[in-house]
Amino acid sequence: MIEIVSNDRRKAFAVTGAVYGADSAYVPPMWSDFDRMLDPARNPLVKNGHGRFELFVALRDGVPVGRIVAAIHDASNIRHGTNRAQFGYFDCADDPEVAQALLGAAEGWARSRGMSEITGNFNLTAMQQIGIMTAGFEHAPYTDMLWTPPHLVGLLEANGYARIFPMTTFEIALPAIDPTLLLGPKQQEVLADPDYRWMPIDRRDFEARLEESRLILNDGFDGNPMFVPPTQEEYRFQAGDMMWVIDKRISTVVHHKGEPIGAIIAIPDLNPLVKAVGGRLGPGFPLRFLWHRWTNKRAVIVYQSVSRAAHNRGINGAMLFKVATALKAAGYTTLGGTWIADVNGPSLRQAQKAGARPLHRLHLFAKSLSA
Repeated sequence: MIEIVSNDRRKAFAVTGAVYGADSAYVPPMWSDFDRMLDPARNPLVKNGHGRFELFVALRDGVPVGRIVAAIHDASNIRHGTNRAQFGYFDCADDPEVAQALLGAAEGWARSRGMSEITGNFNLTAMQQIGIMTAGFEHAPYTDMLWTPPHLVGLLEANGYARIFPMTTFEIALPAIDPTLLLGPKQQEVLADPDYRWMPIDRRDFEARLEESRLILNDGFDGNPMFVPPTQEEYRFQAGDMMWVIDKRISTVVHHKGEPIGAIIAIPDLNPLVKAVGGRLGPGFPLRFLWHRWTNKRAVIVYQSVSRAAHNRGINGAMLFKVATALKAAGYTTLGGTWIADVNGPSLRQAQKAGARPLHRLHLFAKSLSA
């Protein structure tokens, strides 16, 4: 017998530990992040009237065996002229009965609010944690990458969901690449021009750099499919904790004549640490964190963006050269890159030029609710 309960964040957090096992590549979020993200009283998406959501947990004999969040991003539907709900944080046992109960709860919630379709995963973050993995399950994810087990694909398809919007994540073996191969005439011109300034993202100027990176993200990604510009409060709510993990050597905001026009947000990969502690702080966490900082050789580019007025100047390649050079000098050996959609040809070519190899394959899964 499956019981569905609503908005129990502790039971929802316990699901993956119960159904995936320690040997899977899944990495939980930190409990503190999960708790505040799914608290309507704290999440600006709900507080400011830009969206709404409900969390459902499936229990079998009182044991959490699945979870899903049903959401409506009202700002997205207005911006893109859609009538779409999203699901996110979909994790469950390889059990058709559990999956049907969870998906049915999310679909019913969305349908009762007048939505005509539902699509996921969307994990309610400014860092674009989206998709269901369809290949590359053997590879461990980096920070801000989703990892989902193979059985979710079959469970979704059995419930009438179809794959859309294919994406790929990437990994670069840094010792094997020569950053100078990223440089053509345009990139060399940018690097030689004193009107460009390369501003580190450090704790002293963190708030200013964070806001500049948000504005650059919103401008540079403005035409991307499904993109909704995060407000200052939303971005700060979701990205502000980077201050405690940032490595000022490997991120940059580019100014041209005093105006911020480009940003690469790269951080040390925290996933090995988070997996080791099960997503929870404990008495030994500070020492574990310091040890991870000393020994970690993995980093991840969360995103990179250039303001539209500065496109086609070679800034992306110049930023990648700067960051790749800094990563190698700092002793990092592997670099992850979060998803790039198949429709984004220029970014895929840039990744290939940088020596990236595909890591994971992901899709969104969509279903009509109008039938």
